[in-house]
Amino acid sequence: MSPTAAPRATARRAPAPVSKRPDATETLRLILGQLEDMKAEDTVTIDLKGKTAFADAMVVTSGTSNRHVGAIADRVLQNLKKAGVPGTHVEGMPHCDWVLIDAGDVVVHVFRPEVRAFYDIEKMWAGTKGRKKS
Repeated sequence: MSPTAAPRATARRAPAPVSKRPDATETLRLILGQLEDMKAEDTVTIDLKGKTAFADAMVVTSGTSNRHVGAIADRVLQNLKKAGVPGTHVEGMPHCDWVLIDAGDVVVHVFRPEVRAFYDIEKMWAGTKGRKKS
């Protein structure tokens, strides 16, 4: 280094972006918005806070066909990923009669109407306060 040259500033790295996981309320809002956009039918939200440890809310909805169920589930999954919800699990995509999406704080069931009527999982939670049609 010559005596007249100024010392070079050390290159600074930009801090890594902070990934903030959406809370249960924000996750639920995101999911319900996607269900509405995808024309899901008969959407019901069940509040599970204080009733079970596996989630804060359960959403049960229907698609009109296997293709519609798959499209709804796929869109919800894509948007959960974009929103930064880590560790989302899905079951039932190959057949799309009943797709389960576990987003941690919120569990989503997307059914074909016949399958939903057969399993009637809402009946298990019928005595639960906080059930509302969305």
